[in-house]
Amino acid sequence: MPSRSYRDDFAVADLGLASAGRRAILLAEHEMPGLMALRTEMGPRQPLAGVRITGFLHLTVQTAVLVETLIALGAQVRWAGSHQDSAQDDAAAALAAGPHRVPVFGWKGQSRRELWSSAGSALAWPDGRGPDLLLDDGAGMTLLLHHGVAREKGEDPSPYGVGLPAEALALIDEFREKDPAFWSRTAAAVRGVSEETTTGAHYLHQLADAGALLFPAISVNDSVTKSKFDNRYGCRHSLIDGLNRATDALIGGKLAIVCGYGDVGKGCADALRAQGARVVVTEIDPICALQAAMDGYQVSVLDRFLEEANIVVTTTGGPGVVTAAHLARMRHQAIVGNMGHFDAEIDVTGLEQAGIATRVPVKPQVDEWVFPDGHSVIVLSEGRLLNLGNATGHPSFVMSTSFSNQVLAQIELNSRDRPIGVSTLPKLLDERVARLHLAHLGAELTTLTQEQSRRQGIPVAGPYKPDHYRY
Repeated sequence: MPSRSYRDDFAVADLGLASAGRRAILLAEHEMPGLMALRTEMGPRQPLAGVRITGFLHLTVQTAVLVETLIALGAQVRWAGSHQDSAQDDAAAALAAGPHRVPVFGWKGQSRRELWSSAGSALAWPDGRGPDLLLDDGAGMTLLLHHGVAREKGEDPSPYGVGLPAEALALIDEFREKDPAFWSRTAAAVRGVSEETTTGAHYLHQLADAGALLFPAISVNDSVTKSKFDNRYGCRHSLIDGLNRATDALIGGKLAIVCGYGDVGKGCADALRAQGARVVVTEIDPICALQAAMDGYQVSVLDRFLEEANIVVTTTGGPGVVTAAHLARMRHQAIVGNMGHFDAEIDVTGLEQAGIATRVPVKPQVDEWVFPDGHSVIVLSEGRLLNLGNATGHPSFVMSTSFSNQVLAQIELNSRDRPIGVSTLPKLLDERVARLHLAHLGAELTTLTQEQSRRQGIPVAGPYKPDHYRY
């Protein structure tokens, strides 16, 4: 049972882990130069003074540094973990027991009902007024508010094209019973949301295109120093970490299939090839497929190599990439895991419901599914994010680039009224985030001369690329 205190307003696994969590946070701060620089530069002027922020994002040590940065800039924060298996319980305990007594809700191994109940706790501020800003993952908190408002109005939100699990809908109805106007009142007070993920940004655009978005949104994922760093370089590190912790199986010489060749897929393919694996890429997008081919990967369809693959990794963000029928056809003890945001890329639920295999737990977040003929497949983190379920997610330095963008997005949302829609941070801020991290790696920038600046039409201090430039 998690440690709970409704007087102190938190729910975490074990407060006794707070000391270990605080030490881990201090170590992470050294590897997160962007966030620490923002505290130093902006702390004195408190750009988030009095702003109420509800966060719905993985409860990790790196997130703890983000939370305490927001507080250092003046914000009041409530936080819930956004994933059943990603919470680092020592980090959550350190936030709850630390100097700021952050109202934090989440622990590793939550049920889906507990996950959404924690989201509700983070959203419901004690005085009933709710948050000013949201910091979101997968648009989870945003969708919760939109569906809640629709249900209060008796409207059908399904035309938005974005659904919620039954446990989230049950939470909406539970709040409606206690306060029939909760969702409309809370949503009306939200001045904006900053979104972390590719999938969440996609959902926000769907809402905006349907004319249904209720407040302004900034897609942090579309900042180059997020998508090209977190998604590619972070996954290049954390995929291998998760595979090794889960199975200790040799990767070199094996056949690995990476489903999808976006930024996440590129990082995963890079990592597997660096370990000596033979990598096959599957893609629906001809541009990404051509990129993969030009990068030296074989591009094919899943069915062609399914029976041969030793490792299958999904990275697409879409459902049903690996079906129960696919799992049944895989070679003995093939390893299957997901690195994309959407939890239904690998149809573990369908496999269970089909009754064609028996689940044999090996250790936490590692299950062997045994078929009647005796062969089996190893599924990681029940098809959820393996780098967070089987390991600890992306390294601190990469998350510093991502989370520096989150801080700047929250300041942007607070500093001025924005039209309802989905926007991105200015290029100059993207470049600023990169600058904050160069010294940590011993990198030195070349400076344009005034003559070079004049001849090329590029300001000495940037921005150096137009908004449409693709890195």
